[in-house]
Amino acid sequence: MNAMQSTATAGIDLVTVGSGNGKPVVQPPVLGGPEHTDYFLLNDLLDDEQRALRQKVRDFMDQEVTPIINPYWERAEFPHELVPKLAQLGVMGFQIQGHGCPGMSNVTAGLVILELARGDLSISTFSGVHSALAMTSIALLGSEEQKDRFLPPMARLEKIGAFGLTEPAHGTDVVKLETTARRDGDAYVLNGHKRWIGNATFADYVIIWARGEDGHVGGYVVEKGAPGFETEVITGKTALRCVQNAQISLTDVRVPAENRLANVHTFRDTEKVLLASRYCVAWEAVGAAIAGYETALAYAKQRKQFGIPLAAFQLIQHRLSRMLADITDMLCMQYRLSQLMDEGKYSMPRVALAKMHYTERARAILADARDMLGGNGIILDYHVARHLCDIEAIDTYEGTDTVQSLIVGRDITGYNAFVPMAPVH
Repeated sequence: MNAMQSTATAGIDLVTVGSGNGKPVVQPPVLGGPEHTDYFLLNDLLDDEQRALRQKVRDFMDQEVTPIINPYWERAEFPHELVPKLAQLGVMGFQIQGHGCPGMSNVTAGLVILELARGDLSISTFSGVHSALAMTSIALLGSEEQKDRFLPPMARLEKIGAFGLTEPAHGTDVVKLETTARRDGDAYVLNGHKRWIGNATFADYVIIWARGEDGHVGGYVVEKGAPGFETEVITGKTALRCVQNAQISLTDVRVPAENRLANVHTFRDTEKVLLASRYCVAWEAVGAAIAGYETALAYAKQRKQFGIPLAAFQLIQHRLSRMLADITDMLCMQYRLSQLMDEGKYSMPRVALAKMHYTERARAILADARDMLGGNGIILDYHVARHLCDIEAIDTYEGTDTVQSLIVGRDITGYNAFVPMAPVH
């Protein structure tokens, strides 16, 4: 069977191509370039360096990640083989200046994150945890000595970072964290538990957030192999299966005093990191939405029903148009937010509005794409199913849409609905 044809298997129509051994092989639709989603020509606003970097990351994801990621996702394993290749892109650290980091603008960093997420949300999450959480914690809140010591090997992905804030009993209300840090001579002794910590099972540096004896929160860089530091992988996930989320147990873990981030004084310092990370997650949602739309569009052009391409049907054109409208809305909104970030005119409510809106629309676009692919939509080979499952985690971490809406609501009304009827002071 050498020519492409349609074959029915267990009630599911597969577009297949001959493999030479008589066994049908699923052939996902051929996708186009970013011009298919850039309806308002935002690419024209980029410089040549930005366009080249975006294409470089897109090519990497298409050529190195997409062909191998599905089996890892199905086995719930992290593709460690990709780490050295990812390092060669030279993008880790995103916006961080100096210390071996690329020092991108927020616009450029956003394009990189978008393309990582368009290829695979587990890889973009790994990169975000490492760069936007762990590295950014050190870059924003560490001393110059700490930046010089930790950031260069992390920028080269020789050392992997993780970020330990969420606890088993504290997610949305993590400000109430219970992990403790007690000074003992030239070290701090940490006790407590963390949960949902990505990269933690293999990270070299884990930023643990703990409450000191003065009641204030501090950040501590726990290095791999520290006695009393134990991780247990969270299994049974239906989203971001490649990401190794873990529960961490800290039992009298001694951290050298020089590993306490020098410029953390209250929980508000932690929020600086969360704002930067939430901004990155917003870009991830855009990338996932684009992946769904591009696949649905390509599939509709290639797949025929009753001898007619799906793309010729009115209902399909309507759904594709609505997807494109949502993506154009997100891209324009996020591009402007990126400019405001570069101009220093950012705020948590503005970032929260973006994250809330994009994840909601990405979920809808991916669900629509899955439906348009029919039975093929639930098969990993077409990649939409993986993105559709993974977007559920993107919608949840860094604050659910409900949490984001309350952050925005507090800003526009003056009332703090996290604690009903409490005015903002």
